[in-house]
Amino acid sequence: MTHPPALDTIACPDCDLQQSIPPLPPGGLAHCPRCQVIVARNPVDPIELPLALTVAAAIVYLIANLTPLMGLSAVGRESTTTILGGAIEMWDQGSEITAIAVAFCAVIAPGAFIAFMLIVLTAALDPPAPRWVGQMFRVAAWMQPWSMTEVMLLGILVALIKIAQLATVVPGPGMYAIGVLVGLLAAVGTTFDAHVIWTRVVWADGTVPPPIPAQPRRARRRARAVPQ
Repeated sequence: MTHPPALDTIACPDCDLQQSIPPLPPGGLAHCPRCQVIVARNPVDPIELPLALTVAAAIVYLIANLTPLMGLSAVGRESTTTILGGAIEMWDQGSEITAIAVAFCAVIAPGAFIAFMLIVLTAALDPPAPRWVGQMFRVAAWMQPWSMTEVMLLGILVALIKIAQLATVVPGPGMYAIGVLVGLLAAVGTTFDAHVIWTRVVWADGTVPPPIPAQPRRARRRARAVPQ
């Protein structure tokens, strides 16, 4: 006798209704029966697409940090700087706290988040993933809020407007790379599903997680959550 797969039991993030989530078809969504908020989703490509976007983000991240951010020309003198070079200049001028904040939020945190996500997604390609993947994923989730490239980009644009009347500003490749990086990191967050990772990680007692049940080819696009 074949037993049906166990259902995941969760609480609605809006109304706290306890409910069991049935297996969802690829691309399917589960809505709370009380408030209709989406409580679960099954992405069509939960690993490969976020991994490809993360690889692209890693390449763009290197370009953003290794190429000039902008160039300034005033009174016949020209100079260029990178993100890290700007932080070092702040340190040399006595703004140590600001320099540390810029270096951490614009260089260290985004780089660490991208690196950890690459490791997690690569290890989860072929389940079961080792148990250490869960620890790496926790670190990536902790680093993500500190990755403030979009805030830095906004600050750069404001600074450009203010100094445009005093000097000729030439945006460098790093400036455009930061803009692309902001979009790629947002795309990674949109396409990535943490639940998929946890269903592939070996449990704490060393046992292998149960296999993900196969979905019928003509399964429904949407599935409604079943109250417990």
